[in-house]
Amino acid sequence: MKILAIRHGALGDVIQALGPFQAIRRHHAEAHLVALTGSPFAELLRASGWFQEVWVDDRPSLLRLPTLIRTIRRLRDARFAAVYDLQTSSRTAWYFTLMGAPRWSGVAPGCSHPHDNPNRIHMHTVDRQAEQLRIAGIEEVPPPDLAWFGADVSRLDLPENFALLVPGGSRHRPAKRWPYYPALAKALTGRGLTPVVVGAADESDLGRAIVAEAPGAIDLTGRTSLLELGGLARQARIAVGNDTGPMHATAALGCPSLVLFSEESDPARCAPRGEAVGTMRRIHLKDLPVTDVLQEAAGLARLP
Repeated sequence: MKILAIRHGALGDVIQALGPFQAIRRHHAEAHLVALTGSPFAELLRASGWFQEVWVDDRPSLLRLPTLIRTIRRLRDARFAAVYDLQTSSRTAWYFTLMGAPRWSGVAPGCSHPHDNPNRIHMHTVDRQAEQLRIAGIEEVPPPDLAWFGADVSRLDLPENFALLVPGGSRHRPAKRWPYYPALAKALTGRGLTPVVVGAADESDLGRAIVAEAPGAIDLTGRTSLLELGGLARQARIAVGNDTGPMHATAALGCPSLVLFSEESDPARCAPRGEAVGTMRRIHLKDLPVTDVLQEAAGLARLP
């Protein structure tokens, strides 16, 4: 029996789907489980060991019609016995129409197990997905076992005491970016921690700005895989970052994580979940002082 679980991305969305993915795996222990995700997350999901196959779907547009046709044909030919649509988008609803799977958990009109809570869009992502799976017959969605989430980072030759900084995030939503990471890096250096900047390759300008202000900082933007990010999170004393994907990873892996929110997003709906997570929010992040962030981070990580 083949089962399909869908979550395309972005990173924070995929991290928050790890608990549901593992719950689906446990519920269908003998099934051939397939994940459908975006190419940036395929390696991560393969490393989990929960899936027999991980298929890549980068959501081709109608302008890439041959690729789109191949995707649809592959999904139809697989004849999945059940589909768990954690993406719940208009695109995956269209997939439902074309595939005709007998059991479909999601929001597609006409599906067998709809998540029809009218308040679903106001729920935290983790709670919303857990409720969706309960409706489909999966009663428990505990925090996932992430022992597999990590990689050897010895090649980076990092000091023993370091703090992860995540100054990036979506470029088309600049209001979600706190502007004072260079000053925070300098202050953390004074506390005996080496600031280590992580992020995508196109965020290297942020890394350079931090190193310029705090010369002891280490810029790893664009230099780590998702699994290596896990390795860093397991060793860091604290992670401080914006409401962006890597902070979901650090929090899920137990690293004390302080996440900074503006009016652009609501921590009640999307804050990372983990053992030691703190949030701070201002309407405009420029109004959140470095001293306040440093004090909160020090308490969360029990810094001197």
